[in-house]
Amino acid sequence: MSEAHTFHPTVLREYDIRGIVGKTLTPADARAVGRSFGTVVVRKGGKTVCVGYDGRLSSPDLEEALVEGLVSTGLHVLRIGLGPTPMLYFATRDREAAAGIMITGSHNPPDYNGIKMMLGKGPVYGQQILELGTMAGKADWEQGQGSSEKIDVQDEYVARLLKDYDGTRDLKIAWDAGNGAAGEILRRLTAKLPGKHVLLFDDIDGNFPNHHPDPTVEANLVDLKKAVAEHGCDIGIGFDGDGDRIGAIDHKGRVVWGDQLVALYAADVLKSHPGATIIADVKASQALFDEIAKHGGTPLMWKTGHSLLKAKMAETGSPLAGEMSGHIFFADKWYGFDDALYCGVRLAGLVSKLDTTLAALRDGLPDMVNTPETRFQIDEERKFAVVEEVKGRVKASGAKVNDIDGVRVTTDDGWWLLRASNTQDVLVARAESYSQDGLERLKGALIEQLVASGLSAPSFEGGGSH
Repeated sequence: MSEAHTFHPTVLREYDIRGIVGKTLTPADARAVGRSFGTVVVRKGGKTVCVGYDGRLSSPDLEEALVEGLVSTGLHVLRIGLGPTPMLYFATRDREAAAGIMITGSHNPPDYNGIKMMLGKGPVYGQQILELGTMAGKADWEQGQGSSEKIDVQDEYVARLLKDYDGTRDLKIAWDAGNGAAGEILRRLTAKLPGKHVLLFDDIDGNFPNHHPDPTVEANLVDLKKAVAEHGCDIGIGFDGDGDRIGAIDHKGRVVWGDQLVALYAADVLKSHPGATIIADVKASQALFDEIAKHGGTPLMWKTGHSLLKAKMAETGSPLAGEMSGHIFFADKWYGFDDALYCGVRLAGLVSKLDTTLAALRDGLPDMVNTPETRFQIDEERKFAVVEEVKGRVKASGAKVNDIDGVRVTTDDGWWLLRASNTQDVLVARAESYSQDGLERLKGALIEQLVASGLSAPSFEGGGSH
């Protein structure tokens, strides 16, 4: 049991552990993660860890191996079973466990899976994840006689989700679980939430037979849009595979994107937290930062990545943060972690108590013209170097540059962004302007920089209103 273990070089990522099941990620990897992470917990004086898993076909086997590794270090493991990632976060906080681990592939294809971790109340990321690999390579593990037990936290979790609903009139809401891990909790939640509810694909199926569970891709929202129209719903809400990212549709069938949702939540949260810091990632619209300031808040642009935003929230005491990707974090009344079910409850409450429509709230935001988030393949070894080259050139030209995460260049037309993904072998590009002509100029400037680094120009899809 004390043999060293080596992970595939692509598995230990910036925010979590992720790989292709049977190829780059196996039960042996999960067992080694359990032994390494369990050792970290034990050496910090921890005694109990919560473990959960999502609805992917490979998750039960990976969970079994992970628990075996944790128990071998002397820990007591509370196994909460199948459910969304935020239920694992909740259980870890509620049971005052020293740590929590979730087996989940999030929004990745069905043949992927992975592991997300929290230590104490904070995320595990970056160097902490790499250190697990170093420990496994040396078999630097604690030995102990641990134990495990199965516990059910579903009713407690649902009750806590419902506690902060503050609506004053009934709504009709369509919910799309995408056959992901939130399905069972969604059924229990909507059975007690006021109003009428239409549920789509709430049966948990790791094959994802209806559509891919990623609500940030508009093509995955077709069924939700149809349900909103057919049933005359006020709102449509969709989830990703593990229930920590939200997508929303207004009654006109339009997407309300992640940064727009943060703007609506911020206006509400700032009423009880005047002057508070509200955080959003570098991919978010300038309109969001302007809206935060307009409502008396202090906008803060930060790095993309759920772990990085959670850490920055804790550091600044921020009551709210969010990403373009639909990870939205409430510390106002909630625990500071990303929970799409909770965000859904808060959105329903917001629309209900304001006696308006989500469409009207969306139309009250500044109208920007922008590209979708555009990703294009690049060699893993080259991606960060290209960003550095571009940064050097634009800074030398005297441009206004924010380099907190990649390169975000602001001009009179708006802004463009180029950053290297921390989880894939891609560069991510985006541009936003006040006009279509301005957007074309921004796209041209970005393409010019990429060509100067020897890359072919990316193909931006359209330039829609946002």
